Amino acid sequence: MGIKLEINSKIFNPIYLKHQLKNMNRYQIYFGGSSSGKSYSLAQRTILDILGGRRNYLIVRNVQSTIKRSVLNEITKAISNMKVNDYFEINKTDMVITCKLNKKQILFCGLDDVEKIKSITPISGVITDIWVEEATEVEYKAVKQLDKRLRGLSKVTKRLTLSFNPILKDHWLYTNYFSIYQDDKQYVEKDNVSILKTTYKDNKYLTKDDVAALENETDKYYYEVYTLGNWGILGAVVFKNWRVEDFSDIEDTFDNYRHGVDWGFSDDPFAYIGSHYDKKHKTLYVCNEIEVQGLLNSESAPLVKAYTGNSKVTCDNSEPKSVSEYKLLRINAQSAKKGPGSIEYGIKFLQGLTILIHPRCQNFRGEISKYKYKEDKNGKVLPILVEVDNHLIDALRYALEGDMERKKVKVRNKARLGLR
Repeated sequence: MGIKLEINSKIFNPIYLKHQLKNMNRYQIYFGGSSSGKSYSLAQRTILDILGGRRNYLIVRNVQSTIKRSVLNEITKAISNMKVNDYFEINKTDMVITCKLNKKQILFCGLDDVEKIKSITPISGVITDIWVEEATEVEYKAVKQLDKRLRGLSKVTKRLTLSFNPILKDHWLYTNYFSIYQDDKQYVEKDNVSILKTTYKDNKYLTKDDVAALENETDKYYYEVYTLGNWGILGAVVFKNWRVEDFSDIEDTFDNYRHGVDWGFSDDPFAYIGSHYDKKHKTLYVCNEIEVQGLLNSESAPLVKAYTGNSKVTCDNSEPKSVSEYKLLRINAQSAKKGPGSIEYGIKFLQGLTILIHPRCQNFRGEISKYKYKEDKNGKVLPILVEVDNHLIDALRYALEGDMERKKVKVRNKARLGLR
């Protein structure tokens, strides 16, 4: 069965019409600023490809629970805006969209469900396209495994598409793909790899308020990354000694856990972090996290207990009542000592470790990648920490309080803080 569609080209942003719809490179990178329309344009391309009857898509994010409210919504919105609802069966429960005309499918899955990824197969043909949304959240080896899923006989070129907002230049995406990129060009392609950078200026559907919010961003890092779509600069970042790594295969051997809690409820979230400290090799494995707003102590305690058992949990001492409640709730809670200089002291201690972050700890990864020192009006780095969005980092400092040999750490001047 065939159909003849007449879709007005005006529904597409011109930059994507030019560089995306007919792009046949094996590896495709779409990155840049917030609200640039890159995800929605990829959703539009997906719908057209499926209606064409020659492709099946697998769309993934790092964590499955984030898919329904993000990329699945983008696909269903594109179907509606293109007025092709009658040609699709949308199963939001199983996260499968099937074209009624040709049985081609759009399948969705989280990379936290490895076994499901291995077994996913469309009902007609093979998977020809894999789209990784928010690729900065994903480990390199996971993408390599996805690349291997693009196999089997197909009449069309198979494609692996990665879309994201850039973070820091030490990310594997930058290391592995951006050797061909030129800052003075919006689009480059070489050796079967293409890279397209877009910003809010490429999205003609933004309102004046949308544009104003992006252009009036005062935080330098956020302006560079989310407004201008540039890779973040490492200059004022506090931690450069971390990486995301899946160490699931050795977690059973961990026996030196450290647990910390930073209290929060409405404006600030409740934060718990669990880690294993390898003192001999000065390596910290960040294993588990909880960061939620609006939790009562009676609600957060069972969540924490599931990770800690009877192990000691070091908590922010600013709420003695909460510490006491945790004890009544059978958490082995104790108050952190803290004291003058404890923040700088704890940060210096953490800077001396190798920090490995499990992919499941997305909130901590976000915190540590953006935690920075203040800068003066000329961009000079100051020995002053920006105390914003650092709840899990605070919890980690509390957790490791007993491991810090305070007499050996001095924080008297800029050089001692490891600043340049």
